[in-house]
Amino acid sequence: MIVNMSITKTRQILIDVARQLFAKNGIEKTTMNDIAQASGKGRRTLYTYFSRKEDIYAAVIESELERLSDRLDEVASMKMRPQEKIIELIFTHLSQIRETVVRNGNLRAEFFRNIWTVEKVRKQFDADERALFRKVYAEGKAEGEFDIENIEMVADITYYCIKGLEVPYIYGRLGRGMTEDKSRPLVAKVVYGALRKSGL
Repeated sequence: MIVNMSITKTRQILIDVARQLFAKNGIEKTTMNDIAQASGKGRRTLYTYFSRKEDIYAAVIESELERLSDRLDEVASMKMRPQEKIIELIFTHLSQIRETVVRNGNLRAEFFRNIWTVEKVRKQFDADERALFRKVYAEGKAEGEFDIENIEMVADITYYCIKGLEVPYIYGRLGRGMTEDKSRPLVAKVVYGALRKSGL
């Protein structure tokens, strides 16, 4: 058990160091040797966990997505009405994605340049988030807040709409000049208009 914890800790240190170097110098200009030296773990240790730079890059993305996933799980477990929870999930997703990209400096370009790598890594994350939306929509339907025939399809549509908004949101092109406080009521109006039962 102690050995496993040590392995996990060492791997996470390597991932954190790699993320910082990628963010500062970009992926192309960062070598495996740079990561080994900066981590203080040595090349042998690094290659025990990651055989190529692409593998550690994928692990960095996975680690960043885990942070986002944890935050979404927190929102999903909050005590609030399902319709409010949907809005909170939407804005948490967008703001956390933007924070992740901005926080990573030179790495931000790689998130878009290596989109297929990112998509491959986030496959499980996508599935988990769609499951969260299904759960909240089911709660709302059971409580009479939502009028939904096909919960799975509505959850998928919601997720892919949010995913499509990521890039414009990150670059500030979505509702140019609008604050989150101003945009929330507009998003809520769209969501509630589509999902609320008539007369509610």
